[in-house]
Amino acid sequence: MSAAPKSRLGRGLGSLIAKAAPAPTTLKDTTPKPAAPSSSSGLPGYQEVAVVAIEPSPFQARKVFLPDQLRELVESIRAEGLLQPIVVRQTGDKFQLIAGERRWRAFQELKLKSIPARVVQASDASSAALGLIENLQREGLNPIEEAHGYASLIRDFDLTQDAAADRVGRGRASVANSLRLLSLDAETQGYLGKGMISVGHAKVLLGVGDAAQRALLARRVIEEGLSVRATEKLVQDAGKASVAKPRRTPTKAGRDAAAVAGIEQKLTSHLGARVAVLHTPKKGRIVIEYHGNDDLQRVLEKIGVSL
Repeated sequence: MSAAPKSRLGRGLGSLIAKAAPAPTTLKDTTPKPAAPSSSSGLPGYQEVAVVAIEPSPFQARKVFLPDQLRELVESIRAEGLLQPIVVRQTGDKFQLIAGERRWRAFQELKLKSIPARVVQASDASSAALGLIENLQREGLNPIEEAHGYASLIRDFDLTQDAAADRVGRGRASVANSLRLLSLDAETQGYLGKGMISVGHAKVLLGVGDAAQRALLARRVIEEGLSVRATEKLVQDAGKASVAKPRRTPTKAGRDAAAVAGIEQKLTSHLGARVAVLHTPKKGRIVIEYHGNDDLQRVLEKIGVSL
């Protein structure tokens, strides 16, 4: 009996980087096979799928899985069972998640062998859109994750804003306003992603053109607990003070900082991962943030590195 093939994405970092041997075309005999429709539901497309045969979606918009929420879900499933099956598509001998990654992770925590799933046929674009829709309906994404989800649909599948909005059932203005949030500097995006400021605050701060000043104002909003209306006044007062001062020619350091901030924003949008550019006139570093081996492989593929 041959050993069960392991997903590249589920291995340790050393195995991810090392060249993998050709995988066999069948799963180990003891691994639960994709079965006929569940007898409990009797619905076509629903079946028990082996937990180890499932891989996460490369189009997952959610980047943060809060441990407390995952623990709550684990306890809920332990007590009440799974109330809603996950959604997957078959890719060879494996299944790729479309919706339900937290439920799948909870089953892994519980060390359960199989999970109820709805198996559908979906293209890459449809899979990405369905996953984003599921997250939006559950209100599980923070505003920056949602914006990156729209950006991924547009960038990776060559869609217009109108087409992306149609895919997820949102108005074009809603998608456009969400995408504007990616114009914020990385620091302010971080505050928004962590819920330290609201989307309303962020929209007001978008009116501040200077990234350094914007970040400074964002910190004041947080420290002073300002409302959106108070933030509007803060931005207006900052604008008046700026106009009252004699206009100075930007220094070389200021121009360099603005250029680096622009590069960070473009790289973050292109890679779908937070990027920091640590620049000096003679040398520097580019730091790309990723979440686990799966996300690392996605980033490597995005920058054209083959394993």
